[in-house]
Amino acid sequence: MKAFFKNRIVRKLIAAAFWLLVWQAAAWAVGSDLLLPSPPATAKALIALCGTSGFWKSCALTLLRVFAGFLLGMLAGSLLGVLTAVSPFAGELLSPLRSIVKAAPVTSFIILVLLYLSSALTPMFIAFLIVMPLAWTNVAGGILSTDKQLLEMANVFGFTRLQKLKSVYAPSVLPHFISACTAGLGFAWKSGVTAEVIAHPAFGMGKSIYESKLYLETPELFAWTAAVIILSFALEKLVVLALGRAVKWN
Repeated sequence: MKAFFKNRIVRKLIAAAFWLLVWQAAAWAVGSDLLLPSPPATAKALIALCGTSGFWKSCALTLLRVFAGFLLGMLAGSLLGVLTAVSPFAGELLSPLRSIVKAAPVTSFIILVLLYLSSALTPMFIAFLIVMPLAWTNVAGGILSTDKQLLEMANVFGFTRLQKLKSVYAPSVLPHFISACTAGLGFAWKSGVTAEVIAHPAFGMGKSIYESKLYLETPELFAWTAAVIILSFALEKLVVLALGRAVKWN
């Protein structure tokens, strides 16, 4: 029995079952699906949504917007991280930009961006904006924390810039980059869906969440929220798996 509970999958299943029971007990106590739908009611609403083309279109477009913003944010942040790590002047010049983006509320940015971009492009830009400073900080930190003794040894052995990049800098930056990817994806997903709630694109999971709340369709509201959480976990696992394979391949 002790070995049974040591199994990680078993522990996760027990934890999930426990919280589902808590949810069910709370739903029984409230006694109204309008205020708190039960897990079966939520599952029924989710299955019904899965049978509609609008559900899959909304999921696909949300994934596309968020992932595009995430990739662009990682690219721009990595480039800025390299630039500011190599040039102290660039670091001083651009640091206020990073501080503003990190400090300002996401909702403020969403409303401002809506003045200049369409409702379909706003979630992608918000995801980009949230991820960029995270990648920037992590990549710059990885470069600046590179072991100076390794760099000196590379100079003694006459390494070229490309060899230094591959053998010294890359191993130092890679853990920081992976950390930025895993954390940034979660932030991009939450901010992108939040932007859809406010921006109201033609199709999007955030828009559907808002409309469910507006029309008091609480089981659908919970079903859309569950779909957002499931896709977030799935996307994060896929990115972690892809990064792990890339590291092993190198």
